[in-house]
Amino acid sequence: MRMRSPVWRLLTALAVVFGTAVAFAPIPRITWEHREVQLVQFHEPGISNYSALLLSEDKDTLYVGAREAVFALNAHNISRKQHEVYWKVSEDKKAKCAEKGKSKQTECLNYIRVLQPLSASALYVCGTNAFQPTCDHLNLTSFAFLGKNEDGKGRCPFDPAQSYTSVMVDGELYSGTSYNFLGSEPIISRNSSHSPLRTEYAIPWLNEPSFVFADVMRESPGGGGGGDDRVYFFFTEVSVEYEFVFKLLIPRVARVCKGDQGGLRTLQKKWTSFLKARLICSRPDSNLVFNVLRDVFVLRSPDLKEPVFYGVFTPQLNNVGLSAVCAYNLSTAEAVFSRGKYMQSATVEQSHTKWVRYNGAVPTPRPGACITREARAANFSSSLNLPDKTLQFVKDHPLMDDSVTPIDGRPRLIKSDVNYTQIVVDRTWALDGTVHDVMFVSTDRGALHKAISLDNSVHIIEETQLFQDFEPVQTLLLSSKEGRKFVYAGSNSGVVQAPLAFCGKHGTCQDCVLARDPYCAWSPATAACITLHQTDRPSRGLIQEMNGDASACPASSSLPLPPPGSSSLSCLGPDSSSSPRSPWPALGPGPDSHRQVTLLPPFLGDQAQHVHALGTFHLFCQATGPADVHFLWEKNGRALEVCVPMQTHVLPDGRAHVLSWLRDAIRESAEYRCSALSSAGSRTSKVRVTVTRHGKLS
Repeated sequence: MRMRSPVWRLLTALAVVFGTAVAFAPIPRITWEHREVQLVQFHEPGISNYSALLLSEDKDTLYVGAREAVFALNAHNISRKQHEVYWKVSEDKKAKCAEKGKSKQTECLNYIRVLQPLSASALYVCGTNAFQPTCDHLNLTSFAFLGKNEDGKGRCPFDPAQSYTSVMVDGELYSGTSYNFLGSEPIISRNSSHSPLRTEYAIPWLNEPSFVFADVMRESPGGGGGGDDRVYFFFTEVSVEYEFVFKLLIPRVARVCKGDQGGLRTLQKKWTSFLKARLICSRPDSNLVFNVLRDVFVLRSPDLKEPVFYGVFTPQLNNVGLSAVCAYNLSTAEAVFSRGKYMQSATVEQSHTKWVRYNGAVPTPRPGACITREARAANFSSSLNLPDKTLQFVKDHPLMDDSVTPIDGRPRLIKSDVNYTQIVVDRTWALDGTVHDVMFVSTDRGALHKAISLDNSVHIIEETQLFQDFEPVQTLLLSSKEGRKFVYAGSNSGVVQAPLAFCGKHGTCQDCVLARDPYCAWSPATAACITLHQTDRPSRGLIQEMNGDASACPASSSLPLPPPGSSSLSCLGPDSSSSPRSPWPALGPGPDSHRQVTLLPPFLGDQAQHVHALGTFHLFCQATGPADVHFLWEKNGRALEVCVPMQTHVLPDGRAHVLSWLRDAIRESAEYRCSALSSAGSRTSKVRVTVTRHGKLS
């Protein structure tokens, strides 16, 4: 019975119709169109699939792996190409590849999939090479391949469409990919001249995984346990715990020990430290479960006690475009692997459950553990010394029963109507000393969202259209070097370099403060919104309020309307009379006044919901109309005396698109009305929010 509850919740969540549960996701305060921001770009004619990025902070160079080419670009300005080298497939290999049923024009080429630092003077590069994966060394002085032509099987996928991940650790490549032409044999391996290791080819170890990310976690110098460095792998795989008509996907984190040398008799040349656990990213109160992992970023900072994993997730049945970001402490995962319960295979008649918790005796030393000082004191100096009982146990029990749960037990961000693809995170400090982990999350439409957590809610500062053709972002890379902070994004058509903030585009103090961007502050001395990490001037006198309070801004004369395609944020509050408080003046009757006001779906009437007493809920309205269109919110027939945000977006034809969202908590059921008012008329929508008490409606 214990196992039925989680799987039932998961299945219910997968089948849920995402209605009001996702209707209140945050929206970007401002959207920068591609033409507005003039990003630095790199594209080489005839070259595509710019999917491998590697940054050398020391050399100020961005290395780019693409289809049949590797480039070295100036990291300050990627439009400046420093070096290039091509790695093409011979016509003979193309022909042999085509004979196996693959496309000679697309699949039978060489897609660079591994681009890792080998030494200060060389890179380790692997490509699919017409379904004959091959690896070579790239000399950075001559920028030429050395012609080693190493077999790339197990290090690089055969098929450019197959998933893969890799990380170089002390000169040895750790990879997650497929081991055969068909892609039917997944493998996590270490390419080593003295101790190569791989996973067991067995469904309990890896079951149709889609590899996402890998990185090394170094043992803390002051750890005291005399432990080992660990390499973490992140992937999504088909569940082995449950069996249904359809394939249920589960996000996983797996861990191996760097000092692992395999077993002497059992698990020869196989990992003796391979363990995996489920990653949880869900919002239980809404029955939302995000079970497909898309990308992972490891945040490290001197002020952090431990690394933090940020993961991008989507649901398996994602027919509405729903994405989430969850964050995890490294110690949470370590606790699962070092102290958690194991699972075991079990045949339960007429049950979907195939694996259950193992409650029997666990051998000593603990199966899957790294060799520590304690193990060495017991004469287990290497995995080769481990007893067969321990090795057989970990061979049969690679899956942990305990799951890795996110920080605060919930996602950092949930967003509807978007499919997130990649993530990077930068830790920065606001002028008031508060720390902010700024999430940069890319989409399958070529956009980049910048978001932070504020007062237990999420604020999406801005959306930037990185690629003009709305193509998916395939890879993201962050450069957070002092004085040079950029995000690099790769897609099928090229690479884009974007600054972390567009502070200079906020033309007024109000707009600068309302952005609530920790990178930006208003300078009264220069009457400009400045980027903090690009200035050496003292912070005294600068204006930045992360709560969006613009009252500290100096009084100014009437302000111009924002240019077409830009946005502004205002606040309907107790100081408002008939119009909202806004940095943009309202227009009187004129050429725009004949345009009618139109409410846009989802209408307020479609947002009826039941809430618990004093439980927080959200409502929102949106409309188009003349430039002076604004909202009036009423509760039980009376105008609301609270600050209600309103975002105005000026459309190219001169009309305004306005969006307003209300957050409230009530003791008794209430009726809300949202009226879009303008010089050309008005439109109203209403909804009733019902309070439930112990299953009864009030």
